[in-house]
Amino acid sequence: MIILKRESEIAKMRESGRILAWTLRMVSEEIKPGVTPEQLDQLADRLIREKGGVPSFLNYRGYPAATCISVNNVVIHGIPDDTPLKEGDIIDLDFGVYKDGFHADSAWTFPVGKISKNAERLLSITEEAMWQGIAKAKVGSKVGEISNTVQKYVESNGYSVVRELVGHGIGKNLHEEPSVPNFGKPSSGAILREGTTICIEPMVNEGTLDVVTLEDGWTMVTKDGKLSAHFEHTVAVTRGGPEILTVE
Repeated sequence: MIILKRESEIAKMRESGRILAWTLRMVSEEIKPGVTPEQLDQLADRLIREKGGVPSFLNYRGYPAATCISVNNVVIHGIPDDTPLKEGDIIDLDFGVYKDGFHADSAWTFPVGKISKNAERLLSITEEAMWQGIAKAKVGSKVGEISNTVQKYVESNGYSVVRELVGHGIGKNLHEEPSVPNFGKPSSGAILREGTTICIEPMVNEGTLDVVTLEDGWTMVTKDGKLSAHFEHTVAVTRGGPEILTVE
């Protein structure tokens, strides 16, 4: 069942989203060769709490960190470790913030120093796929219009869309209905109504769409070892069009 949000509830999600966007920006400014994902995770945890929020991911279904930090061929759910970042890496910062009973969720993939032209293009195409998907989040549209728009744009540019993981509804729970795949037919999925709140999050691979989950039960990597990028915003469906909630 899709839980529609009242304006007062969306306002609380905006506040969680503001904290998240600020934290994401502050942490991203510390990305450089030699810094470890563990250090970035600790910084994010501290900043979220300083603003009165709680990291949504910590202990969620047993997840052991405040953030998911995925480097290079890690698609999603990378557990922050003490491996120093290197020049030319790409790094996905994926955070959730819980405050006053409501969650917000966002992710962004950043370069570490100077990256290759191929990596730059992957980041650019993945981010644009997210924006094109967000533009379809309108009252009366179907989720499939988001899904199909993302898939067509990604595949027309020679990349693959991950299918094992999808976007999702969000609110009092970190994951709610509806599912928001990054692939599918325009006629598929739930109808978007005013007050629907969703996370639109393309996960795009440079090579094959095939992925493998590592022994830790969380970390998902590309099967062929090629790069993967991930961008995500929390969005409210309103009469005036899609409203991005994860902004400062």
